[in-house]
Amino acid sequence: MSKSTIKTILSYKMLAMFTLGFASGFPYYVVRDVLKLWLTDANVDLGTIGLFSAVAVPYTWKFFWSPAMDGVTPPFLGRRRGWMLMTQVGLLFLIAAMGQLDPTKSLKMMAVVALCIAFFSASQDIALDAFRREYLTDEELGLGTGIWMNSWRFGMFASTGTAFLLADDIGYPAVHLVLSLMMGIGIITTLLVSEPDTGVAAPQTLKEAVVEPFREFFNRGGAWWVLSFILLYKIGDNMAGAMNIPYIIKMGFSKQEYFIIVKGIGMFALFGGAFLGGILMIRLGIAKSLWIFGILQAVSTACFALLVIFGKNHVLLTGIVAFEFLATGLGQAAYATYMALQTNKRFTATQYAMMTSLMAIPGTIAAAITGYMVEYIGWSGFYIACALVALPGMLLLLRIAPWGSSNEEIDANTRSGR
Repeated sequence: MSKSTIKTILSYKMLAMFTLGFASGFPYYVVRDVLKLWLTDANVDLGTIGLFSAVAVPYTWKFFWSPAMDGVTPPFLGRRRGWMLMTQVGLLFLIAAMGQLDPTKSLKMMAVVALCIAFFSASQDIALDAFRREYLTDEELGLGTGIWMNSWRFGMFASTGTAFLLADDIGYPAVHLVLSLMMGIGIITTLLVSEPDTGVAAPQTLKEAVVEPFREFFNRGGAWWVLSFILLYKIGDNMAGAMNIPYIIKMGFSKQEYFIIVKGIGMFALFGGAFLGGILMIRLGIAKSLWIFGILQAVSTACFALLVIFGKNHVLLTGIVAFEFLATGLGQAAYATYMALQTNKRFTATQYAMMTSLMAIPGTIAAAITGYMVEYIGWSGFYIACALVALPGMLLLLRIAPWGSSNEEIDANTRSGR
C-alpha cells in the first residue's frame, strides 16, 4: 500500500465519512428492528407488527422530494450541511419522543412517529449522499464510499445492539434516549466539516429543481445504458441472496450454525470487501474495478452449488460465505461509486436518489420468483442460473465502462451514448 493511499485513509475526510456513514445507518434500524423488538416484547399481535414494516416507505420514494433539497438552500451552513443538520436534529427529537410512547395504548401515534423518523432518515440520506459525492474528489470517492458503507453497517449494529443488550435492564424509553443521543455524532461532524464547493450554481426555480435533473440526465446519449446497468449489475447477487437462508438450513445446518457463519464470519468479510474495494479502486480505477468485482460476484454465487455436490461441510460453507460476502462488499463499493460519478453536481441529491431508488427494484421484484426457480431447476441449477443472470450487466460494461477507461472517458461515453 502506497504512502499516498495510507495518507488518504487517515485523512480527516475519511474520518468524516466514517461518522456520517454511522449517522446514516442507525436510524433505519430504529424503525425496522428496534421498533419490532419492542412491539414483540409488548405482546402486540404479529399481523400488526408486520404492518409496521410499511413505515419504511419513505426510503423507496425519497426521489419525490429530493428536488427540494437541491433547489432550496437553508439560511445556515449551506445547501448540503443545512439540510443535514435539520434532518439530524429532527431525528434526535423524534427518536427520543417515540421512546416515551406506550405500545399498549398508543400504537397509532407510534406508527405516525415511526413514519416521521423514516421520512427524516430518508431525507438525511438524500443530503448525505449528495454531500459525500461533492465533498470527495473522484479519486477519493471509491475509498470514501467503502468506509461509508462499513460505518453504515456499524450504525445498524449499534442501534439493534443497544436495544438487545439494554432493553431488559433500562427499558425502551431509556434505550430510545440513548439512541437519540447517537445523532450527536452526526450533528458534531456536520458542524465541523466544510460545505462542498461544487463550482456550480444551485437550481434557482421550481422548474429547475424538479424538471432539470431528469431532463439533464435523460438528455445524455447513454442515459438508458446507465439505468440498465444499475438494474442488472447486481441482479444475480440479489436473487441468490434471497434464497440463502432456506438453502443453508435445508442443507442440514442449524440456525445457530447459520448465524455464526453467515452473520458472523460473513459480515466481517462484507466489511472487508467494502473497505478493500475502496482501496483497490484508487489503484485500479472504477472501470477495471467494476469488471473484476462483477466477475468475482458471479463466481462466488456459483460456488454455492458446491454444497449440493459435497454435502454438509462447515469448512466449505464458511469458505463460500466468506468469498461471497467479500465479493459482495467489493461490488457494492464499486457500484455505489459508479452511481455517484454519474450525477451532475448541480442536481446531485435528486439524481442520486433516483438511481438508489432504481437499484432497489431487482432485490424486490426479481427475488420474488426465486422460490419457483428452485422448485423447477433445483438448488445447484438455481445458483448457476443466478451467476449467469449477472452476464447482461457485465456485458453493458463494454459500452459504459470499457476495460481500462478513465473516469473522464466513462463520463464521455455516458454523455455521447457511444
